[in-house]
Amino acid sequence: MTAMRIVFASLLDLRTDEAYYWTWSKEHVLSFLDHPPMIAWFIRFGTAIFGDTNLGVRFAGIVAMAATQMLLADIVRRTTHDVRAVVVAILMPEAALYYGLLMAKVAPDVALIPFAVAMVWALVRLAESGDGRWWIATGVFAGLALLAKLTAIMLLPAVAAFLLVPDWRARWLVSPHPYLAVLVAALVFAPVLIWNAQHDWASFRFQFVRASATRELSLRTVGDYVGLQFGQVGFVLLPVVLAGLVLTAWRGYRNRDPVGILLSTAVLVPFLYFFWRSLSLRVGDTWPMFMWPIGFAAAAIHLAMLRREGAPERRIRSAHQWTVIAIASGMGFVVLVFFYYVAAPWNLLGRTDPIGAEAGFAAVAARAAEQLEKTGASWIATTDYRTYAEMRWSFNGRVPVVQINERGRFMGFADPGSEKITGHTGLYVARVPDNANPVWAETGAVRQPLERVDRVWRGVVMDTYSLEKITGWTPELSPAPDSPLFRWRVLAGRLHFTNPPA
Repeated sequence: MTAMRIVFASLLDLRTDEAYYWTWSKEHVLSFLDHPPMIAWFIRFGTAIFGDTNLGVRFAGIVAMAATQMLLADIVRRTTHDVRAVVVAILMPEAALYYGLLMAKVAPDVALIPFAVAMVWALVRLAESGDGRWWIATGVFAGLALLAKLTAIMLLPAVAAFLLVPDWRARWLVSPHPYLAVLVAALVFAPVLIWNAQHDWASFRFQFVRASATRELSLRTVGDYVGLQFGQVGFVLLPVVLAGLVLTAWRGYRNRDPVGILLSTAVLVPFLYFFWRSLSLRVGDTWPMFMWPIGFAAAAIHLAMLRREGAPERRIRSAHQWTVIAIASGMGFVVLVFFYYVAAPWNLLGRTDPIGAEAGFAAVAARAAEQLEKTGASWIATTDYRTYAEMRWSFNGRVPVVQINERGRFMGFADPGSEKITGHTGLYVARVPDNANPVWAETGAVRQPLERVDRVWRGVVMDTYSLEKITGWTPELSPAPDSPLFRWRVLAGRLHFTNPPA
């Protein structure tokens, strides 16, 4: 399965977000508007080994999957001392589409997953040994998880329950170790805090608007959320894991068992929160993915506990049978999806295909290169970060690429090559009809349409792009914070700095 992920990572085109995170890896800043910096560090690690290749960009995700499985195996081993339960914990991620295959695609969630599981592992070690120093390790992993994605904060209720519900709460509340863990986590997270203090707390305000967005009740968004969990975790595996989680929660809180409380709360609280948000908002397909590996550990532990608690033999046999069915069918599904994207010639989902929808940019880049040669243009302009990322990935430093708007996304980025931009002709690349972006009214640029290029995947036109010649204008790389060229779009509208940073 690991070899399969390596092939998948090597052959498939980078998605636009992956290319965007790759551009981060080329910059030397403490953090970014959209997310903390861990994903950029992950990519820098992979490209240091394999260069600026698809595998180089995605390699750290493959390592993260292996690290996650080892941590899950050790959590289950220490809790159950049951080899069969350990095997189940290792195989469950392989049977879930997101982990068994799609963890080969880089995203902040991929960086978050191993550190979130490592934090839980450290607390399991604490429960096993009673050694308060494991609180310090917990703080380190919590800080690293926050450096990956701010969603890690959703594990806080599980840590609080782990601390306060068991009978040991009096001991730990008077111990310095939990408080040192908080301090250590804050110190590890310091790069993001420093960057935000320098930039008017931009990323926190950006994420707050996303988290607090409210819209009308929508059954479609609820269906999207539930359907994504079935699709990415498994149509059989998801019910098996949820059943194990609920029973682990019941057992843990009834017996005040720290590990049962920790594992079940770490999954059920975020799961219910995202369900509540899905009532009025589309939950991103990767947002809940940090929690399910912890659920796999809980489900594997539950299987081992059934026999120890004297459950009826019929119930034990049924639980094991459903687990085997879930793993076997899930791994089969993962393999089928792999062959569909790597070897099959068909497009069965049309323009809605999640991989094909962001493939085929090489043809657009090739036509852009031809127009650069014909027109004498020396730089490329875009008005959305996706096209910016794909053009920058395709040209890889040979031609300056500038997103002329939303410059708040690029605070602290290096000069893309002003000597090739200032006073020179540019080439505008944009998806139709977004090429008619009203932000151009804020500039004095003269645009001359050149041609339109289809982005095609397996015979289906996914998008059409407009190529236009730009003259008479030089983009402003550092516009004022109140400029329309600085503001960035977010999930619920627009934000801009009210107090410009120095």
